[in-house]
Amino acid sequence: MVDLLRLFVGDFDDVHSFISNKFWGHDVEDNAYAIMRTKDGVVAMLHSSATLWQHQFSLTINLSGGTVELSGILSGSKSYGAETMTVARRGVETEGGPSNIITHYEHDPSWADEVSDFATAVIADAPIIRGSSAEALKTMQLVHRIYCADPVWRETWGLSDSTEDQGTGAI
Repeated sequence: MVDLLRLFVGDFDDVHSFISNKFWGHDVEDNAYAIMRTKDGVVAMLHSSATLWQHQFSLTINLSGGTVELSGILSGSKSYGAETMTVARRGVETEGGPSNIITHYEHDPSWADEVSDFATAVIADAPIIRGSSAEALKTMQLVHRIYCADPVWRETWGLSDSTEDQGTGAI
């Protein structure tokens, strides 16, 4: 989810979070709540949970002209529900609210597309366009910042928000 947020809105300057592991009591989080803002003022909220009793994936993107909601994941376990995209356009009203267009997906070609893009880049000695290691590093740095933004979690686990400890340079 963090990489999708970065893809849609860019890098975040402000990061605030609450991280807990009180339910399962393991040395990883049960729940992570984060609210983040870009320098342009775009705000994103994230909740990642290991305590929901049913797997769930939901991403809502509110824009000036409408809303896009992605739900479900076509996983091998089928536990995330049907994969759908709902688009509600501003100004396209019906009785009871906005008119929604719902698209259902039955096939996920993303892995094949990623492997094909990678193979093409290797064969053609071309740069990676999407999903580069630099983008993966930025995503993991944001995950680290989310952990560090909770002062209790940071102190409990001895985390440092210094990028020098990560050996990665400035975020």
